[in-house]
Amino acid sequence: MSDATTEDSLTIALFSEIMTSDQLIRAQLSKALPKGMELSHFSVLNHLAHQGGERSPAQLARLFSVTKGAMTNTLTKLDLAGYVHIRPDWDDARKKKVALSAAGRLARDQAVKAVEPVFDDVIKRLGTDKIKTILPILRELRGALN
Repeated sequence: MSDATTEDSLTIALFSEIMTSDQLIRAQLSKALPKGMELSHFSVLNHLAHQGGERSPAQLARLFSVTKGAMTNTLTKLDLAGYVHIRPDWDDARKKKVALSAAGRLARDQAVKAVEPVFDDVIKRLGTDKIKTILPILRELRGALN
């Protein structure tokens, strides 16, 4: 096998494993989330809880690599549930700002408790040493893809 073929196989194997893992993670988390909460909802709530402050829908769309329309749909559902506050941007009335509400923080905290067993099981199976070893590599990979 030539070096190019080996490199191609390695690349395909790497991304195949990552994509398959992503699908499995999403499926398990979706099953574990509280009734009515979608993974996209949890992701936005979790981001807002960690970052604090406000974000624009466009910033969130870029962050999650989705269209503005998809983010607007997610934010509309979160707003209807009372999980976020959406207000006009005082500096530019054409834009909006999104912040986590108290109900959104509670919903996010409940969702974290619901998905913890999924993560705990993975950590138990792999062991903390392997997790600590792979985390920097995954962060570097994410950085290389940005």
